[in-house]
Amino acid sequence: MKIFSKISMLVLLVFVACASQKSTTKSNNNTNSSSGYWQQHVDYTMDIDMNVNNYQYQGTQKLVYTNNSPDVLDKVYYHLYFNAFQPGSEMDVRSRTIADPSPKIGSRISKLSDSEIGYIKVLSLTQNGQKITHTTEDTILEVTLAKPIQPGASTTFDMTFKGQVPVQIRRSGRNNKEGIALSMTQWYPKMAEYDFEGWHTPSYIGREFHGVWGDFDVKITIDKNYILGGTGYLQNPNKIGYGYETGTVKRPEGNTLTWHFKAPNVHDFTWAADPDYIHDTYKGANGVTLHFLYKNDPSIKENWKKLQPRTAEMLDYFNTHIGQYPYKQYSVIQGGDGGMEYAMCTLITGKRKFGSLVGVTAHELAHTWFQFLLATNESKHEWMDEGFTSYISGRYMNEKMGKNVENPYKGSYSAYFRLVKSGREQPLTTHADRYEYNRAYGTSAYSKGQIFLAQLEYVIGKDNVEKTLRKYFDDFSFKHPTPNDIKRSAEKVSGIHLDWYLTDWAQTTNTIDYGVKEINGDTVVLERIGLMPMPIDITVNYTDGTSENFYIPLRMMRGEKPTKATIKDDWAWAYPYYSLKTNKGIKSVEIDPSQLMADIDRDNNVARK
Repeated sequence: MKIFSKISMLVLLVFVACASQKSTTKSNNNTNSSSGYWQQHVDYTMDIDMNVNNYQYQGTQKLVYTNNSPDVLDKVYYHLYFNAFQPGSEMDVRSRTIADPSPKIGSRISKLSDSEIGYIKVLSLTQNGQKITHTTEDTILEVTLAKPIQPGASTTFDMTFKGQVPVQIRRSGRNNKEGIALSMTQWYPKMAEYDFEGWHTPSYIGREFHGVWGDFDVKITIDKNYILGGTGYLQNPNKIGYGYETGTVKRPEGNTLTWHFKAPNVHDFTWAADPDYIHDTYKGANGVTLHFLYKNDPSIKENWKKLQPRTAEMLDYFNTHIGQYPYKQYSVIQGGDGGMEYAMCTLITGKRKFGSLVGVTAHELAHTWFQFLLATNESKHEWMDEGFTSYISGRYMNEKMGKNVENPYKGSYSAYFRLVKSGREQPLTTHADRYEYNRAYGTSAYSKGQIFLAQLEYVIGKDNVEKTLRKYFDDFSFKHPTPNDIKRSAEKVSGIHLDWYLTDWAQTTNTIDYGVKEINGDTVVLERIGLMPMPIDITVNYTDGTSENFYIPLRMMRGEKPTKATIKDDWAWAYPYYSLKTNKGIKSVEIDPSQLMADIDRDNNVARK
């Protein structure tokens, strides 16, 4: 057996049974009369013909768009993401003019030749059979409708388009540094999201995405020597190439094959292709089939084999700590330019040490929950996506990969402290494209976003954070949650008021700084120096050799976290000082020995008499 295991073919037979997989996922919850929540819905049917010699493709798209909003729509908008990979695009110019350019992009786009650029060109577009006008501006197609879409109504758009795959620069592209032929992400005309805030139509400048929930039926015709993997369930395994090497599938006549995928209830569709992919499968929890597609490269095979049981372990861990993965397949695919999450799959670079391979897979798989099931608007709330993913994948790596450190988030705290010290911090409410520095964006989204949950352990207790994540998933999966939704989930679980926490941490650059002002016999005077309020955990060491833990609630919390410490009177935020009286002589004190409070100056957290 040269490339494909026998089990691969057996699992492919399961793919056929998955054609009607809609029943295994939740409904879109398009409207909810009790809450007033609504979201739009799309049904895509696409037929693509890919030329692997010139990296160009032709496509047809039928899109049934359902307007579940209370508004009449007289225009719609599509994203044409590949247009970003052209000299003079907004992505190109921003990449060359930002203070600290991404090394992945820099000035590369500006140097692309006509045969290397990316594009999507809409050739024709009709609404319910009637031709409609449209214009393209950078990566956005603006469409004026022939007939407005009324609330609750559906309309059908038929489109023909052509595209060219850019050389691999950022996420999408051809012939990446590891030799993967096609990493096809954000490759089709994609309907923009319209929600309670209106249309979301920013040009693609380099950050991430926001999409409409819907169903995809996609046929991809390509050179018969290429192996594909990606979003959805393969409908015709007996007619395509996974079984060639075992002899179980007869190679067809002609030069091409058509791969047919269906993906229910997702908000994106991604695929990758290469003639030299190995395809393995591994059984995960609850009947989920894990697919692994990677280069037939002896230097990486062992690590990719070892990755497979680890990925099943990750799936089980995230199921337990967040909520059940609702689909029956997930694919880990070598491709792209690092690691990036997509619907029912991820693309990662594969020439890594084993620990790095596990780490990137854990992070990208965790995005399935914090983005592809809890589908926040990544352009506006990137910290909920990257930060929450970093939190849960970091916990997995700490617990399952043998690290077992007391504070697995320490690196994120250190990065946040450096950002504060640099003076370049912007609020987490900043649009992802509007950060002045790439480094500030990365630290804010990943590190400060992770600290939101890690520090929440300090505020409401670790067990309550566990319950919060599960409630958040139960209430908002298959929707587009906002920052207020995670806050309300935590409030409902803990009974603690948290508006102050979301406001100061996400909407300002206020910092936390508490200190010990003085110790007088059996009394310690504490001081609030920073503007952001917090409850206080403090350990007091007495002169007789004993110690005691105290908990000082923040008055505006209107409650206390579960604790074994001695609970004292509330501390109101407006008061800069607080006197903690004990019954013994005090030798030393320490504020927040857990170091989960993001106090920017820990030097004044410890004092001795």
